[in-house]
Amino acid sequence: MGQVFLYDTTLRDGTQGEGVSLSVEDKLKLAKKLDELGVHYIEGGWPGSNPKDMNFFTLAKELQLKHAKVTAFGSTRRIGVKASEDQNLQRIIESGVEAVAIFGKTWEFQVTHALQTTLEENLRMIYDSVRFLKNEGLEVIFDAEHFFDGYKSNPDYALSAIKIAEEAGADCVTLCDTNGGSLPHEVYEIVKRVVKEVTIQVGIHCHNDGEVAVANSIAAVQAGACHVQGTMNGYGERCGNANLISVIPNLQLKLGYDCIQLDQMKQLTSVSKYFHEIANQTPQSNQPFVGKSAFAHKGGMHVSAVLKHPETYEHLNPVELGNQRRVLVSELSGQSNVLFKAKEWNIDLNKNNPATKHIIEEIKEKEHQGYQYEAAEASFELLVKKGLGQWDEFFKVNHFKLFIENNGGEHFKTEAVVKVCINGEEVLTVAEGNGPVNALDHALRKGIMQFFPNIQKMYLSDYKVRVLDETNATASKVRVLIESSDGQEKWSTIGVSGNVIEASWFALIDSVRYYLQKLQNDNDIVIQEKELSRTIGVQNH
Repeated sequence: MGQVFLYDTTLRDGTQGEGVSLSVEDKLKLAKKLDELGVHYIEGGWPGSNPKDMNFFTLAKELQLKHAKVTAFGSTRRIGVKASEDQNLQRIIESGVEAVAIFGKTWEFQVTHALQTTLEENLRMIYDSVRFLKNEGLEVIFDAEHFFDGYKSNPDYALSAIKIAEEAGADCVTLCDTNGGSLPHEVYEIVKRVVKEVTIQVGIHCHNDGEVAVANSIAAVQAGACHVQGTMNGYGERCGNANLISVIPNLQLKLGYDCIQLDQMKQLTSVSKYFHEIANQTPQSNQPFVGKSAFAHKGGMHVSAVLKHPETYEHLNPVELGNQRRVLVSELSGQSNVLFKAKEWNIDLNKNNPATKHIIEEIKEKEHQGYQYEAAEASFELLVKKGLGQWDEFFKVNHFKLFIENNGGEHFKTEAVVKVCINGEEVLTVAEGNGPVNALDHALRKGIMQFFPNIQKMYLSDYKVRVLDETNATASKVRVLIESSDGQEKWSTIGVSGNVIEASWFALIDSVRYYLQKLQNDNDIVIQEKELSRTIGVQNH
């Protein structure tokens, strides 16, 4: 279907999104990741707006990018000023880039009310700025700001603005849905008209205020545009920009356009996560194509069908995107869900095994109590193995006690007493901690450490509490999710109770038993040389 050029503006337009801020070092890291993905243009910022962006352009020269051109952003010259004397345009030249995107007004309302100048002067501003930058040897992309609103208001003037840019030597005119209010059928018809009116490349730049930025971008390409601007994960001002993470697979895998290489397509999920991490944003589990839930199946009938023919409930193969299929276990689960999960853990379980039905019934009963295993697969694995008789308890807890005291100061002191039985031997331990969960964690592992020294490697890395029935106030049931790690792998366990300490204890016990089981499977249940404990306690719970 032809080549589509990808223009990423995450480092500039994306940072205008609420809560998104990138340092120069962040932007350099992200630029390298975009280059690896195969993006053709990376808009690094506006050299004339702040020293940080100019610093980025200076350092970006050392990146040795293989695919992308680092691009600067700017505006047309100021009113009544020669282009050669405009400071913003001069800063673009000084940035040392090969390509530049400059925006200009194409909506007469913006010209007369925002710029407060004449329609003729605005056209001269566009021509002079493009001509000046072309004479300096730059590739020039003219971003026709508010083009769709301008075209709907006065198509002749909007077209004259992009034609004057073409006349001045622009390499591409990008039609911007700046307010994000256009719909796909409008974008298609308008882009189709523009493609007939100009001989240079036509691009599209959409905002997501109507929740159709991706659809608008696709419609524009189908109408003849070959240059698409957007951001990773849809970051951007207000409701964001067109999400290139979604645009790319839609155009390439569904419509047959060339965007990036197939091996680069498999990086989409990891690139999306990398941008979330660097931008300190929480990934959306339901983000199309790359989200954790994008190929997650919960209903039993769905899972049964997917296991036979994935295309029944999957529009693409997740492997093509670097993602993976997941099967969730809940009260909606049927045999297929349990069989699929068991296969993931190399557990010998089949539909003819009488234990399968009992396991499913127990799962549904647990779900009724408030358990959810989607995010606590370690607890689910223990439940299945227990149902199959493949479960090793390792230790039995006889009882535990908690003591919390305050002597009139600001701080509380928490102490836990735990009595466990291992191989017929009772062990009583006492430990302090930063809160009851941390104290119980210390006391439990202190008691079993002499039998299982490797438990020192394990530590709690996250702790979440959710109230299940807020109408009961302090008598409500709570769900506790604990994430643990040994420094190499992470696993999550769950506990539910009307008592937050008991719920935490259930999750903690599961976490320890899961780790001991893992060590047993790895034939590493006991070591001779003890390592320094890396326990990280959960504070103030």
